[in-house]
This record gives sequence, structure tokens and C-alpha cells, in this order.
Amino acid sequence: MGVENVQATTKEKVSVLLIIGVLLFASTLRAPITAVGSLVPVIRDSLGISNAVVGIITTLPLLAFAFVSPIAPKIANRLGMEKTIYLSMMVLTIGMIVRSVTGIGTLFIGTAMIGIAISFGNVLLPGFVKMSFPLKIGLMTGLYGVFMNIFGALASGLSVPISNIGNLGWQGALLVWAILIIVALCFWYPQLKQPIELPKIEQNRRKTSMWTSFTAWQVTFFMGLQSLMFYTMMTWLPEILQTNEYSSSEAGWMLSLMQFSLIPLTFIMPIIADKMKNQKLLGALTGVIFICGVVGLLSNHPGLTTLSVMLIGAGCGSGFSLSMIFFSLRTKDGYQASELSGMAQSFGYLLASLGPVVFGGLHDYTNSWIPPLLMLLLVSLIVLIAGFLAGRSNIIKER
Repeated sequence: MGVENVQATTKEKVSVLLIIGVLLFASTLRAPITAVGSLVPVIRDSLGISNAVVGIITTLPLLAFAFVSPIAPKIANRLGMEKTIYLSMMVLTIGMIVRSVTGIGTLFIGTAMIGIAISFGNVLLPGFVKMSFPLKIGLMTGLYGVFMNIFGALASGLSVPISNIGNLGWQGALLVWAILIIVALCFWYPQLKQPIELPKIEQNRRKTSMWTSFTAWQVTFFMGLQSLMFYTMMTWLPEILQTNEYSSSEAGWMLSLMQFSLIPLTFIMPIIADKMKNQKLLGALTGVIFICGVVGLLSNHPGLTTLSVMLIGAGCGSGFSLSMIFFSLRTKDGYQASELSGMAQSFGYLLASLGPVVFGGLHDYTNSWIPPLLMLLLVSLIVLIAGFLAGRSNIIKER
């Protein structure tokens, strides 16, 4: 099949149904996890578990991201992108049902299933976008990033009010987000009947030395460190602010402000990046935004706190969206993009999982927020360097 025929086949697939399917699928990749955060005290008291056990619940998805991500591209190569994504959504639905059954065992099993299912989505969606929308990679990456984060923020904010409706409780509040996944399954089903046909790639050409590629490692460190910034701030920002005389309610709203501040750049950055010859300045800019935000928190100036929180949110939005589009721009095809995505998210989420632990440990050791914030300042500087290097117009070569 020639290049012209491949492009024609691809264009035929770009329908309203496909776009809705992609956006709905993206909407399910954050909500099942963020819905838990505000319900943690209720879940803990209801099941009579310790804070340490609750911590494991919030860590399980990150560990799943780290260990399952490298497997996802291999399964997609065997079954096809569309079928693998559909099956992952089914596992996600089952996991949400199991998690909502009262009991510690089912809570852990369901959470693990959710983490595994979302791992597939995180890894495969960038590659699928590259295959399905070759001329609109930046626009579609921005759109699905926005939907992912909007529904993640909504789940975080609405779960407690939903739990207070009638007898729903925390189980019903977590289960209600399964409706979104069921709708996504309905819109995704037509893609199983008409998968995108691409030229057959010989197996020896499809193999890529991701783990020995400097470009792949630059993208991986950029992905991992920007995730470290996000998850560290998600964990510790409220407590930092409460130390600075914010009430728990005010600190919670500031955390919401950080999440909503990342949405504009999540949408805009991929569109700009897709039109540029290279993305070196955009990658470095992400680090600069983080540096400014952390310096503002270090200054402990009341007038700068809100701006600093917004800047950190903007840095997270820029870093996340650039990471997603780097998977496409630094690779030759959708399968290679999925391989890079698997590597970057595997090592990257392992790196990110260390952030909250080291940050909290530094605070416990020094009884001050200055050393852990200085750690984030150093991380921001490395993000600047990694973003500049990952932004170079290099394509990962095949063996």
C-alpha cells in the first residue's frame, strides 16, 4: 500500500465518532484516580484502616503505570491498537465495580485493575493519535489532554458532594464515574470493525533501541521529572499552605486552582509545538515556569502565593502536554510512539513516585519546607535542561 493510500485510509477514519471516542477515552484516564483523593478520610474511617494502608491505595496506580507501561505496546502490536484500548476500558469498568464493593480486599484488587487499565490508555493513546490524526497531532493531543484534566478535576471536586446524596456513600461516589467509561465503550466499539490499516512493517524494522537512545532518555527524564513536580505538589501543597496560615478549605481551593491552571497550556502547547521546527524553547520554558513558581513559594510572600501556585500548575500543563506530543514528534510511526511512551511512562512514573516520599522525608528531617522546596528548584532546573534536549528535532532511529 502506497503512502497516498495510507493517508487516504487514515483520513476516512477521522470522523466525528472517532474524535468523540478519543476524547471520551481520554476523560476516563484521570477521573477514576482523582475521585479517591477527597474521599480518603471517609474510606479510611469506613473500613477502619490506617493512613499507611491508605497511602498504598494512592500509590498502587503509580506502580501499575511503572510496571505495566512497557508491556502495553507489545500487546497492541499483537491485537491491534483499537482492540487493546477497548479491552483496557472493559478492565477499567470491571475494576471500578470491584473497587466499590465494601471490603479492603476488593478495594485493593479493584484499584490494581484500574491502574493496569489506565496504564494501557496512557501508553497507547499518543500512538493512536499519531496513527489516526497525522495532520492534527498537536490539536488532538491538546484536546485529549484538556478532557483528561477537566474530568480529573471534576472527579476530585464532585466526589464528596456525590457521596452525600442519599445512601450512595463513598462506594457510589466512586462507581458513578464508571458511567463515563460505559459511554466511552459505546463510542469506541465501531473502531473495532474498521481498524486503521497501515503498511505492514517487517519485524526487524519495527524493533527500536529505545533503551539505548539518548533522545528516548531525554524524553523519559522530561516526562518523569514533570510528573514528579505534579504528584509532589498534589501531595504536599495543601500542608505547605496550611503551615503558612491557610485554612484547610483555602488550601484545598488553592490545590484546585493549581489543577485548573494547567488546562490552558495543556491545550495550547501541543498545537504550538506541532507547528515548530523544534521544541527546544518550549521545553526550556517549562523549566523556567517551574523555577518561577517554586521561587515564589520559597519567598513565602503572601502576595506571591497565588501566582506561584498558578505558575506551578501552568508548568505541569506545559510539561504533560509536551511529553505527550514528544512521543509522536520524536518517532516515525504509531507503534514506535507507543514504545517510547511505554519506556518514558515506565521509568518516568517510578521517578515520579519518589518525589512525594523524598520531599516529605526532607521536611521530617529538617522540620522546614525550605530544603524540600530547594529540591524542587533543582528538579525544575533539570526539567529545563531535559526539555531543551528533548525538544531537538531528532527522530529515534530503528536498529
